[in-house]
Amino acid sequence: MAAAPLWTPSPERIARARITQFAADVGLPGASYEELWQWSVDDLDGFWGAIWRQFGVAGDFDTVLADPSMPGAVWFPGTEVNYAERLFSGKADDALAIQEASESRPLNAWTWGRLREETAAIRAGLAARGVGRGDRVAAYLPNIAETIAAFAAVASLGAIWSSAAPEFGEQAVIDRFAQIRPKVLLSVDGYRYGGKDFDRRGHAARIAEAIGAELVPFGYLDGTGWPEGFLVPGEPLTFDRVPFDHPLWVLYSSGTTGLPKPIVHGQGGMLLEHLKKTYLHLDAQEGDRIFWFTTTGWMMWNFLMSVLLGDASIVLYDGNPAGEVLWDLAADAGVTTFGTSAAFLAASLKAGVEPGAGRDLGALRAVGSTGSPLSPEGFRWVYDHIGEDTWLFSTSGGTDVCTAFVGGVPTLPVYEGELQARCLGASVEAWNEAGEPVVGEVGELVITKPMPCMPIGFWGDEDGSRYRASYFEMFPGIWRHGDWLELTDRGTAIIHGRSDSTINRGGVRMGTAEIYGAVSTVEAVVDCLVVDVPREGEESWMPLFVVLREGDELTDELVTQIKRAVRERCSPRHVPSDVIAIAEVPRTLSGKALEVPVKRILMGADPASTTSLQAMANPAALAPFVALRASASRP
Repeated sequence: MAAAPLWTPSPERIARARITQFAADVGLPGASYEELWQWSVDDLDGFWGAIWRQFGVAGDFDTVLADPSMPGAVWFPGTEVNYAERLFSGKADDALAIQEASESRPLNAWTWGRLREETAAIRAGLAARGVGRGDRVAAYLPNIAETIAAFAAVASLGAIWSSAAPEFGEQAVIDRFAQIRPKVLLSVDGYRYGGKDFDRRGHAARIAEAIGAELVPFGYLDGTGWPEGFLVPGEPLTFDRVPFDHPLWVLYSSGTTGLPKPIVHGQGGMLLEHLKKTYLHLDAQEGDRIFWFTTTGWMMWNFLMSVLLGDASIVLYDGNPAGEVLWDLAADAGVTTFGTSAAFLAASLKAGVEPGAGRDLGALRAVGSTGSPLSPEGFRWVYDHIGEDTWLFSTSGGTDVCTAFVGGVPTLPVYEGELQARCLGASVEAWNEAGEPVVGEVGELVITKPMPCMPIGFWGDEDGSRYRASYFEMFPGIWRHGDWLELTDRGTAIIHGRSDSTINRGGVRMGTAEIYGAVSTVEAVVDCLVVDVPREGEESWMPLFVVLREGDELTDELVTQIKRAVRERCSPRHVPSDVIAIAEVPRTLSGKALEVPVKRILMGADPASTTSLQAMANPAALAPFVALRASASRP
């Protein structure tokens, strides 16, 4: 560990931080962050009640946590809220809400008045199509201001939002939306990426038919916007309050043995969590302009949109982030917090990018990184090339909770390669295999007490069995997240990658089952296995191992065909780094592919420590992976 911090906040910055005022308001003036965090997890009623009161949630409550069971916690019973109502609360019509840019749109600004009018018109248009409380509205839309207005309109009705990025393949979208049977599909005509236009009209029509939804197209590439007659202008924006645990949106995490998990989050739980993150951890204040590079298929889109709950404005970008385009945007939009992925920072480092060369980044005070662990080299690059007085915060969380468990704290120092602290209200520990908390060594990331942002369930999982199996099977009554975590003796955290077989590319998770489904369309492939291997200082390595039909060879043409199938049916992010032929996939006696053991072997683990050879149907099948790990020609 670094002997000295890379950055320490000034006394003025600490005094100005929202979290400093919050501590005083809850009766802990001058408390250390560790003391504040300990209170927040020891007194869940006091902490989450304070979030409600301090940050202006409408209405009152009698009880905070009626039942602390996990799963099944009951928060704020009898209360009613509306996420969109809080979003617009106290916002002046002439105040800046959004700046947006894309490969097909120059930088432009939306005021709160424009956002309010657009949201009201979309709300009325959806209501005219019969959309109301509990109905689902799916969006196949890009990261633009109209998408945020559409979400707010859906939430204002008490309907349920779900989105996928336009670059997602047709089948990947169907696999997600067909599970929730939306009433309406809002879909873009196409998008521009890397200077090339991609038509999505055919995809949208087939998706709408497959999921049984009415299609409402949006002309993005042709500039026509919503179709004639959809918007109903002139209607006032109103909000239908719903019970605290009423569904707000459905996000999708990986399904390693089936369809993606449709994760349902409640209106109230997301509202309180995002108020906490925006005000206390992001420290978003009036005049701040917050940017995070994301697409609508990643939970960071929801997170970025949630910044509008506070006093800051947000900056959106849709298109290829390669090169220096995002640094140009940061200068042009006056970005104060620049959020991106560890892979983007690593790519900037390797490409020799100089963010401050020829552009004014004087407004930039903070850089956020997520999606995968940021390497020590990435930390140093930020301070060497962006500025020594930059608050660099690396965060880690997940789609499962649409937030971060560990990450940024504006009043704490930054140490190389480390996340600053466990987030308030998140009872995070690292546990060994015996279920014992450990410090200074790697363990399973667990949450020992409930958070209001934990899912209210999976869509269609009536008895909760799939939900329990996903998070509570290893340690009953304890949330096991699937990350390897190390807590240091000074309270910082180090994420060592996924402890399961989830494929996490640029922060967007996809289950191995989806990739296998895509590869199975290639006739020459009879079996396959894919793993996501973390690599320090760069994007993870994602090799796809294929068993070929007798007589077939792994030619360049076949590799191209396999990668095209994954790109078109899953997403461009999940195209394998390499395709490697093997004789057989290692499996258990019950036929399950040994994804995690293979991943651990490729990370350097002793094969004997990864699995029981006696439980394998074909122990010799591990030999190629051991050889690959040891080979000097490893890709």
